[in-house]
Amino acid sequence: MGAKLRVAGLLAVGALAGAMTTLQLQANARSTLAPLPLEELQQLAAVFGMIKSDYVEPVDEKKLISDAIGGMVAGLDPHSQYFDKKSFKEFRESTGGKFVGIGIEMGMEDGLVKVVSPIEGSPAFRAGLKPGDLITRIDDTAVKGLSVDQAVKRMRGEPNTKVSLTVLRKSENRSFPVTITREEIRVQSVRAKMFEPGYAWLRVSQFQDRTVDDFVRKLDELYKQDPNLKGIVLDLRNDPGGLLDGAVAIAAAFLPQDVVVVSTNGQIADSKATFKAAPEYYLRRAGNDPLKKLPAALKTVPLVVLVNEGSASASEIVAGALQDHKRATVMGAQTFGKGSVQTVRPLSADTALKITTARYYTPSGRSIQAKGIVPDVWLDETAEGNVFAALRMREADLEKHLQGAEEKKDAAREKAREEARQKLEEQFAKSKEVPKPLPEFGSAEDFPLVQAFNQLRGKPVIVSKTAVERQAEAPEDKQ
Repeated sequence: MGAKLRVAGLLAVGALAGAMTTLQLQANARSTLAPLPLEELQQLAAVFGMIKSDYVEPVDEKKLISDAIGGMVAGLDPHSQYFDKKSFKEFRESTGGKFVGIGIEMGMEDGLVKVVSPIEGSPAFRAGLKPGDLITRIDDTAVKGLSVDQAVKRMRGEPNTKVSLTVLRKSENRSFPVTITREEIRVQSVRAKMFEPGYAWLRVSQFQDRTVDDFVRKLDELYKQDPNLKGIVLDLRNDPGGLLDGAVAIAAAFLPQDVVVVSTNGQIADSKATFKAAPEYYLRRAGNDPLKKLPAALKTVPLVVLVNEGSASASEIVAGALQDHKRATVMGAQTFGKGSVQTVRPLSADTALKITTARYYTPSGRSIQAKGIVPDVWLDETAEGNVFAALRMREADLEKHLQGAEEKKDAAREKAREEARQKLEEQFAKSKEVPKPLPEFGSAEDFPLVQAFNQLRGKPVIVSKTAVERQAEAPEDKQ
């Protein structure tokens, strides 16, 4: 595999980072419409007519309209999006925490699909796939050369259909075929375990419909194992965000009642809001508050929040709230910097508009748009330093990102990222060795996690000697 593909493959693990949004879901579109620019609409109609009559071959009218809407929305910012029937279905699957497939948490290694973990009870779990297995073929297609999205789409499909995989198991030095029947999978967005007696690891990988319930269930299991926990690491690395109410609930679990978690501000009245650590701010429907089941000790247990460049949106809300209220020590790297809120408004039964409606602010009033949360303690991603951090895209690198009037493009960072990429590609091309992927989150080799537990135990922490804070965008007055 070429050096460029090897670098891309390594960065693809956790490639969702920053792609998700902090979402508020609304049932109906706003009924009031702004006055329409008639002259420009006449031009749009004229172009539509010319394409219909003069283009070299017939063009579908519905596709023309859909493309026009998509182009209009794409010109706003990186996070606004028009959902057609297919993309709206995929979006609802991603936030709903369920999809049809084989049931693996996956990454990429040397251009192959790597099974990070089979989801318990899933078809892949029952078929005997193990962590570390490499998938080399999906049906009749070789995996090498496929992107992460392409591989995912080939493994997903309709319920009760079959997919044939060729699996390389390095630990047993063998390759074998396996046929798996697809079924609906419920994603577990929360993982947890006792890292050592008295100290627990709790990872939230995405904020979905079921995240709060899964969070409460995992914490209940931890406290049953040890009712006197001495410390918890809340791991939000590579968490791309998701639902706003989920972020408010997770922060509220650790914070005193009724303190501010996050505020939002935008052009319309609905976007000017303050969310507090209370059930009315995170329950989307009537019912019991799931956080009531949590032990009172959770409000005072020593806490570290672990973040990195891939922690975005809703995960930044949680980290910022716990940091501002001095409830936790934030450790790791400066986060992605997505400080905007998107609202999903249905246009029909099968289509919708996801549009940026507000900026969000931490309890102290900080806007972290294009900056991110700055950790209290900087950590490298490995004991040898940061190998890939300079290559990762952040909000400030995205075209058309929200910015202040005085913000200037960070040419120095863009140049540094390109130089780092070229240097890695040259090294890989010369050595012809497969670059070593980062250890799995939660493993004993997970360097930042080990440092986080050292912080909780009062032991020496190996802090980064090279990390430098990125500058914020120009300040903007909060209305």
